[in-house]
Amino acid sequence: MPAYMIVTAAIRDREAFIAGYGAAAAALIPKFGGEYMLRGPGAECLEGQFGEGASMVISKWPDRAAARAFWNSPEYAEAKKLREGLADVQVLLIDGPDLIAGSG
Repeated sequence: MPAYMIVTAAIRDREAFIAGYGAAAAALIPKFGGEYMLRGPGAECLEGQFGEGASMVISKWPDRAAARAFWNSPEYAEAKKLREGLADVQVLLIDGPDLIAGSG
């Protein structure tokens, strides 16, 4: 069953974040079997405290094991250092059905 990683990030310096962390993470995602489903700024928070104007990223993985292999890899540990001081991040991992664009 596919797994989805859902990231909400309140970014303080978007240019530095994208040039450093964003580029490094994007290079690693396919290496570990993941693919981006959505990436973009400007989330509207309808309830709760976290997320107003935040960037959202949803990536799809073959399963939780693949997502965790990415998350726990030494390469990603180095990439995460590039976002220190630039963003507050919340990351969730959930199993879900294979989502097909245009269905429903």
